[in-house]
Amino acid sequence: MNRREFSVQLAGVAGAAALSTLLPGLAFASPGAPVEGTDYDRLKTPVSLPKTGKVEVLEFFWYGCPHCNHFEPTLEPWIARLPADVHFRRVHVQFNARQAIHQRIYYTWEMMGLVDRMHAKTFERFHVQRQPIDSEDDMLAFAKENGLDVAKVKSTWEGFGMGTRLAQAQQLCDDYRVDGVPMIGIHGRYITSASQGGEAACLATTDSLIAQLRKTA
Repeated sequence: MNRREFSVQLAGVAGAAALSTLLPGLAFASPGAPVEGTDYDRLKTPVSLPKTGKVEVLEFFWYGCPHCNHFEPTLEPWIARLPADVHFRRVHVQFNARQAIHQRIYYTWEMMGLVDRMHAKTFERFHVQRQPIDSEDDMLAFAKENGLDVAKVKSTWEGFGMGTRLAQAQQLCDDYRVDGVPMIGIHGRYITSASQGGEAACLATTDSLIAQLRKTA
């Protein structure tokens, strides 16, 4: 989903969920080494990262995106297999007021240490149950449904630390020139996405670039 589509309010998550059926069920990987400009793109301005001995990999996503939802079953087992010298994290994007609410959902889970418990459930709420979380009241109702401490969720949602997380996410989106999701950013140098050959090809390209970057991380 590209930036132009970001700027249009979806006519309900039911429509968004229907779009996911248009994605190909099977992705294919490009033969041989990935090709710059075809399988991935190089950032014109590299992102400065500290030397940690680890390769940083980012997934840029949006809870309301049907393509991100479709990508999750492929992405999750890949994440589980990542070696110890790869640092993976998610970055929720926002390009309009509705997505700003959705972005706050993810960073509430992250700040409360609830991503493992609530991330998949949030996608399910949007794309299976077709009940988008478009306000703080929706969020608190969702928290209550899942047996969470509603007061803590509200405090985190409204807390001072949230602004810092949102600003950091926006900076990363700017640094990586994010114009669509799902997108993978690799160690401040490269970006790739499922639109460049399919979901499996995207992750195969990421694996190849990780292998190259291990020498300098």
